[in-house]
Amino acid sequence: MPYFTTTDGAEIFYTDQGTGQPIVLSHGWPLSSDAWQVEIKRFYDAGYRVIAHDRRGHGRSSKVATGHDMTTYAKNLAELIEHLDLHDVVVIGHSTGGGEVVRYAAQFGKGRVAKVVTAGAVPPIMLKSESNPEGTPIEDLDGIRTNVLKDRSQFWLDLAVPFYGGNRPGVDVSEGLKEDFWRQGMLVNLIAAYDCVKAFSETDQADDLKAIDVPIFIAQGDDDQIVPIAAAAKKSIELVKHGTLKVYPGASHGIWGAYQDELDQDILAFIAK
Repeated sequence: MPYFTTTDGAEIFYTDQGTGQPIVLSHGWPLSSDAWQVEIKRFYDAGYRVIAHDRRGHGRSSKVATGHDMTTYAKNLAELIEHLDLHDVVVIGHSTGGGEVVRYAAQFGKGRVAKVVTAGAVPPIMLKSESNPEGTPIEDLDGIRTNVLKDRSQFWLDLAVPFYGGNRPGVDVSEGLKEDFWRQGMLVNLIAAYDCVKAFSETDQADDLKAIDVPIFIAQGDDDQIVPIAAAAKKSIELVKHGTLKVYPGASHGIWGAYQDELDQDILAFIAK
């Protein structure tokens, strides 16, 4: 299995499939690159080179106790892209990964990034405040931290339900999908899982969005129960220079089912423009 070592000594697992224009995928919390398996195949079949990594502390990467902030995540992504000497790159991020690719494109990816895609992404900032009343209250975020410490195994099972919209009438989320969320969650270092909550919720990325000078496709479901769309996609589109927003009716935070099918088609169409 391929790994590379960052300048601060973390070993990052990644998968690299295919040839052609590179697409680099950044996963959400508390998952791993396994969350992108369907996209890896679809984009590979479409003729692209597809790379996906496990963020530090997640999946098969080093269970390091430090560096769980958006800037370090983006620096690690930059080091991976430089390690593979990728150019004309399309970076795609879901949830926390959306914050990672936005910061990467804004601060580290000049001259390498061709396009950016985010889905259910956390920018510009998730935390509720006087200036961001649509955001997530700090009490809810503290509740996540409490549950991660108290019984993370049960919490991943519980979280998978709203993550994929399984608490909505008529939505049938398979046990396999929920258990795969649990499986990936259980691979996260506890320190990484805990500290990443602050990274994904309290990092102000308004300036990152303003700095992106390449086309960006911003996608989000209007029934996202994890990242409030009014604080995320609908604000992000107002800050970027060359943005396209698509809201998916009834879609959850998790990428699966009909939402996944439509989103993947839209991403391929956006890349091909």
